[in-house]
Amino acid sequence: MLGILINAGTVIVGSSLGLLLRTRLPEKISTIVFQAIGLFTVYLGITMAFKTHHLLIVIFSLVLGAITGELIQIEVGLEKWGLRLKKYFGANQEKFAEGLVTAFLLFCMGSMTILGAFEEGLGGKPNLLIAKAWLDGFSSLALAAALGSGVLVAVVPLVIYQGLLTLLARLLGSVLSLTVIDEMTAVGGILLIGLGINILEIKSIRVLNMLPALVYALILVLIIK
Repeated sequence: MLGILINAGTVIVGSSLGLLLRTRLPEKISTIVFQAIGLFTVYLGITMAFKTHHLLIVIFSLVLGAITGELIQIEVGLEKWGLRLKKYFGANQEKFAEGLVTAFLLFCMGSMTILGAFEEGLGGKPNLLIAKAWLDGFSSLALAAALGSGVLVAVVPLVIYQGLLTLLARLLGSVLSLTVIDEMTAVGGILLIGLGINILEIKSIRVLNMLPALVYALILVLIIK
């Protein structure tokens, strides 16, 4: 779990510095930074989406995930959880929930997250997670400067998600493969494209309700292989 703790530490430091900068940035600078993050999110999502080798797995994962998420209302539940956290931490920024969701998806959807957690879960040194920690530290600084304290709070689901992936690797290490990682990364990339579209205010997409697609991607790859 060392890599996860280091990753969480860099996000805490980076987002704390970003919050200090936020109070000193003019509104027009915050707006352009916000838009730049949206564009980068779309770009990152596109590059990740091309990792797939099985388009049908991605399509069925997204469809099944969206239906599942819509039925159990993940987005509504997470919004309520975000409001509770906002009150608990005394945050008053209107972009708190958006910062929390954006940071979580950006920090957790990439192949470095999955590969790094699997690497540590299978008993290796957490080299990938440590490298990712530096990237997340700088990213969290920019995100917190634009979106506020929700980015800092995102460290909680970050630790939970990476911890679950590490545990999964320990339990299922013998059946996990690069194909699993590639398809989960591709699905995560498409979710990031949706998030980027939301950030840029082009269209409102219920990305959170599609999160179960990651689980379906794992299941479908294991069934097909």
